[in-house]
Amino acid sequence: KDDAVITIPKGSYEVRDINEFLKRAILRKRPRCDALETVDVVGGDNNNNNNDSDDDALHFYNLWDSECATFEMTDILNIKDEPIFDDRIVKIETHTYNPFANTTFGYSDEIRIPIQQQDLYTLPYESFLYVEEKLTKNRAVEGANVALGNNCVAFIFDEIRYELNGVEIDCNRNVGITSTLKNYVTVSSDRSVILRNAGWDAQTIQAGYFNFCVPLYVLLVFCEDYRRVVINARHELILIRPRNYNNCLTGDPTTEPILELLKIQCRMPHVLLSEINKLAMLRALESRRYLSMAFRSWDLYEFPLLQSTTKHSWAIKTATQLEMPRYVIFALQTGRKNIMSEDTSRFDDCKLTNAKLYLNSECYPYDDLNLDFEKNRCAILYNLYARFCKGYGYEYLELNLTFTTFLRPGPFVIIDCSRQNESVKSGTVDVRLDLECKENVPANTTAYCLIIHDRVVQYNPLTNVVRKIT
Repeated sequence: KDDAVITIPKGSYEVRDINEFLKRAILRKRPRCDALETVDVVGGDNNNNNNDSDDDALHFYNLWDSECATFEMTDILNIKDEPIFDDRIVKIETHTYNPFANTTFGYSDEIRIPIQQQDLYTLPYESFLYVEEKLTKNRAVEGANVALGNNCVAFIFDEIRYELNGVEIDCNRNVGITSTLKNYVTVSSDRSVILRNAGWDAQTIQAGYFNFCVPLYVLLVFCEDYRRVVINARHELILIRPRNYNNCLTGDPTTEPILELLKIQCRMPHVLLSEINKLAMLRALESRRYLSMAFRSWDLYEFPLLQSTTKHSWAIKTATQLEMPRYVIFALQTGRKNIMSEDTSRFDDCKLTNAKLYLNSECYPYDDLNLDFEKNRCAILYNLYARFCKGYGYEYLELNLTFTTFLRPGPFVIIDCSRQNESVKSGTVDVRLDLECKENVPANTTAYCLIIHDRVVQYNPLTNVVRKIT
C-alpha cells in the first residue's frame, strides 16, 4: 500500500472530532475498494479505561483490501458508521463564453474566446464547445449527395490553442487528423456513444441545420488529463479555421456544398466552494507557491508525400530529455487529404510490412512486425493496440475495437517506448521512424506520426506567472 499524508488544520479540537476527521479523510482517499478498521488505541492505559467512551481515545486506522476475508467481517459489524456527505462543493455552474463581437467565421479566420474574470475556480476538464452550423447545396445533381463526415467538428478547425494568463500551455495542430487518431485508439466503448453528440461516428447528416456539443478533452489533452480546478487565472481559447471544408464533408463536390459556421461558444463550469474550503484555497494563494499541472502532450508530425519506394527512413525530430516520446502512433493515408469524395477519417495499409522507431540507436519494438495484409497477418498490430489500452493509464479505457473493426478505419502502428535506458534519457535524442512496404508506396501517400510525451506547466495564482517546465 502506498502511504498517504493527511494534514489536520491548525486549531483546538476534541479527540472525538479528530477521530471523525481521520475516518472521513481516509475514506475519501479510498472510498470504494477498502474497508476501515480500528487496529490500535492511543491515550492512556487501555486496561484501566474500560468504562470510558471510545470517543475519548485517539484511534489508529488501517485500510484492508477488499479481497481480504476480514473485509466482510469489518463491514457487517461496523454498526456505528455514519454516512459521508461531500459538502466541499456548494454548486457547479456552467457559464457561456462567446468570441469577440467583431469575430468573423470565414476561411482561415482566427476565433478567440476569452475568460477574462480571474477570481474564479474553473474546471476545464468538464468544459465543451457548442457549435451550430448549416450545410447547403448550391446545385441539385441527380444521384449525387453530400453529408458531414466522421469527426466533422474537429475538421472545421485547423489549429486550437489554449492559453493561461497569456501563455500557451497546450496546442493541437491539424486538429482533424490528431483527434481522429487519438479517438480511434483511446475512446472506450461507452464513451464512443456519448461522443456521437460531438460528431464522432455519428449517423450521416444530410444538408440542413445541425449542432454539436464537443468536450474539450476530445480536442485538447490538457483538458483530458488535468482534472482539477484552475484558480485565479485568465483563460483564452484560440481557434484557427481551415482554408476549405473538403476534409469535413464526404460526397460529390459537383453539388457545390457550402458549410456555414453560425455560432460557436465555450461552456466552462464554475465551481463554488463551501466557506471552509474557500478558506483553504485562500491559504494556498497566500503561500505564493506555484501549482503544477501535468498532462500528456500529443504532437502530430506529417510527411506530406512519400517517395514511391519500398523502404523509407523518416527523421521526425530531435527531442530533449524532457520531451521524450512515451508512445508513438503511426498511420498512412493515400489520396484522401482535401478530397471531398474520399473519407479523410480513414487510413490505408499501403501493404506495410514493418515499422520501427529509433531513439538514437535504441529501436522499438525489438522484433520485426512481419505484416502481410493480403494474408490477413496483422494480429500483432491489434496486440499492440490492446497493450496500449491497458498501459495508457485510464481506468475507464476498455477495448472499443474488435480485430475486425480495428482494420476498418485503417491499421495503426502503436509503439510503446515509455521504458527507456539511461543512454536515451541523457542529452538530446534523434527520433527516427523506419518503415518497409511490400510494394512501392502509392502516389499521393501521406505519413502521420503522433507522438505522446509528458508536459508539466506551473502557474502562480497570486502573481499570474505561468512557466512551462517541459
